[in-house]
Amino acid sequence: MVAMNKGKKRKSLEAGHNRKFLVVVDGTPECRRALHFAVRRAEHSGGSVVLLTVISPADFQHWLGVENIMREEARVEAEEMQNRMILEAKTYANLTPEPLIREGEKAEEILALIEEDEDIAILVLGASTDSSGPGPLVSMLAGGNSATFPIPVTIVPGDLTDEEIDALA
Repeated sequence: MVAMNKGKKRKSLEAGHNRKFLVVVDGTPECRRALHFAVRRAEHSGGSVVLLTVISPADFQHWLGVENIMREEARVEAEEMQNRMILEAKTYANLTPEPLIREGEKAEEILALIEEDEDIAILVLGASTDSSGPGPLVSMLAGGNSATFPIPVTIVPGDLTDEEIDALA
């Protein structure tokens, strides 16, 4: 886990800075709900949206040549997914999210990005409507890590309609 500087001030409200909403893009239906909320909220508050896709390194445990091919395929797939999400975001609001792709463990990369970009002010996650639970990221943050998480987390219920999200954002 990344060591967070607990006393570090977020700069999103200082002159020359912009409040950013972070959305983790993983292809799930709940990430689309989170995207919708984040884009509308950013539009209403003068902020922006960062889309983060994390490629898991565990997928690349093969011979070097195969590993490089798999890594490149995963990156291309992540770029395509992000491009689809950017196009979808533009249907909700007149802004273009900033796409980021990182390789590593999802939780560590989220924390590292928040540490690196002091303008990221809110993590927006969508809760799954699946009967197995709200989803791995929501579960992780709702557990013991939530009290020490460095920024507020907004959890968007996965069964909200577009109209309900628009009304709340």
